[in-house]
Amino acid sequence: MPLTIVKQGKRVRLVSVEAGRDLKSRLAAMGLIPGAEIDVLRNANHGPFIISVLGSRIMLGRGMAMKIMVA
Repeated sequence: MPLTIVKQGKRVRLVSVEAGRDLKSRLAAMGLIPGAEIDVLRNANHGPFIISVLGSRIMLGRGMAMKIMVA
């Protein structure tokens, strides 16, 4: 399922990134690699999508978050 479906306060594990090479490498540089645990800090209907990975907070656009598949 895409990361955007996950409710605020939940923890999930990254399965894959369904995007081009540039976006995959950009996300990998931020710690978003398969197997990484992601805490969803903010997921409102509008505004930024905020997650925590490896102790760092990351703000993602909704389009980018839609390409991140989690379980």
